[in-house]
Amino acid sequence: MSKSDASAAKNLPDQAIFTLHDNITGNTHEIPVLEGTDGPRVLDIRKLYGQTGMFTYDPAYTTTASCSSAITFIDGEKGILRHRGYAIQDLAENSDYLEVCYLLLHGELPSPEEKEEFNHSITNHTMLHEQLIHFYRGFRRDAHPMAIMVGVVGALSAFYHDSTDITDPQQRMIASHRLIAKMPTIGAYAYKYSKGQPFIYPSNNLDFAENLLKMMYAVPVAEFEVKPVLARAMDRILILHADHEQNASTSTVRLAGSSGANPFACIAAGIASLWGPAHGGANEAVLMMLNEIGSKERIPEFVNRAKDPDDSYRLMGFGHRVYKNYDPRAKVMRETCHEVLNELGIDDPQLELAMELERITLEDDYFVERKLYPNVDFYSGIILKAMGFPTNMFTVIFAIARTVGWVAHWKEMLSEGTPKIGRPRQMYIGEPERPFAAIGTREHKQSRGWSWLWGNNRKE
Repeated sequence: MSKSDASAAKNLPDQAIFTLHDNITGNTHEIPVLEGTDGPRVLDIRKLYGQTGMFTYDPAYTTTASCSSAITFIDGEKGILRHRGYAIQDLAENSDYLEVCYLLLHGELPSPEEKEEFNHSITNHTMLHEQLIHFYRGFRRDAHPMAIMVGVVGALSAFYHDSTDITDPQQRMIASHRLIAKMPTIGAYAYKYSKGQPFIYPSNNLDFAENLLKMMYAVPVAEFEVKPVLARAMDRILILHADHEQNASTSTVRLAGSSGANPFACIAAGIASLWGPAHGGANEAVLMMLNEIGSKERIPEFVNRAKDPDDSYRLMGFGHRVYKNYDPRAKVMRETCHEVLNELGIDDPQLELAMELERITLEDDYFVERKLYPNVDFYSGIILKAMGFPTNMFTVIFAIARTVGWVAHWKEMLSEGTPKIGRPRQMYIGEPERPFAAIGTREHKQSRGWSWLWGNNRKE
C-alpha cells in the first residue's frame, strides 16, 4: 500500500470491509474499503486474484481507480473540478497559468516570493538548444504539428542529460520546469515551420501567454504587440486545460513513467495519446461540425437530427462524457469567448453561426432538460479560430496547457518511491492450445487481401 493509500484508509472504521460471496465455490472474501478525501469509496482488489484466481474485467478502466492522487478532483454528476481543493472557476477568474502550475506541482498556492522565483525559473528555461532547432528541418513542411511535438519533446532527453535521473528529486523538478517552459516554444516553432517563417525567440519581458502569442504571430520585420484581452483569453484556456485527473493521456504518462522512462519520453507519450481525436481533438471537431452546418438557416435541420433518437448524429461540443450536469469550465470560457469576439470585431460567418447555435440550444427544452450545454471545447474552438490559430494547432495548445498536469502526476507517482510497473491483465478469447502443422500440410485459407500493399500501388 502506498503512503497515500495508507493515509486514505487509516481513518476508516475497522468494519469498512466489503464481503464478496462466490456463488461458484460458496466461499466469501473480505475486500478492504478505502476512502479518499472526496468521491466514491474504493474496493481494494489487489489481493483478489490470489484469493479467488479471478481477474476483474473493466474495459477502458471506467470503474477502476488505477492510482491514488492528491492533485485533481472531479465529480461529473455535480459539475465539480478542483485542483488541490480550489474550484476551477476561482482559479480561472483570480489566478494566472503559472500560479496554477505552481499549485499543481507543489500542492499550495505560492507566496509572492515563491511566485516570483517560479516565474523566473520558467521564463529562463523557454529557449531551445540551437542544435535542437535544426531538428525541425527533418520534418516535411506539411507535417502535422502534433507529429513534430511528439518527435521534438522525445528528443529533449538527448540534449538535457542533467535532468533525466528520475531518482533525484532535484532533477525531476528541473525536468518539470523545462517541460512547462519549453512547450510553448516547441509548439510555436512547429507552426512557424509549417508556414516557412523564421522562428521567433521567446522574450523574458513577457508572461507565459504573451510569449506564446508572440512566438506564434510575430515576424522579424514588424513590431508585434499582444492585445491584453487576447493574452488573458489564452491564459484562461491554459488554466482550464491544465489538468483533468486520470484521463487517457495522463494515464499514458503514468504508465510510461512506471517503467522508469525519462520524463521527456513520458510526456512525448502523453502528447501522442492526446493527439487522438477522441481525446484532444474535440474543439477541432466543433469547427468541423460548423463547416458541415454551413449557414444559420441550416441550424434547425441539424438540431432536429441531434434530437432524433433514430439518427446517430450529435452536435459536437455539447455535453461532456465526464460532466453529467454541466462543465464547470464552460461558464468562464463562454465569458472569455464573447470578450474575444467583441474585442476583435470579427465578421466571420462561421463564428456568427456558432453564436447562433449556442443561442438556440440554450433556449431549447430538449438540450436544457438533458443538460447538454455547450462545453469548454465548444468555446475554446471558437476562441482559437478567432485568434487566428489553424485547426491543426488546437491540440498543440491543449498539449502546452496539459504539460503541467502530466508532469505533476509523473512527479507525484515517483515521489512515493519506485513505482510498480503498470501491467494490466486481460481476458484471453483467442484460440486454445493447438498442435503446430508443417507448412506443407496446412490447408489453403482465403487471401487476406494484402496484395495491394506490394503491387503497383506500393509507396515509400
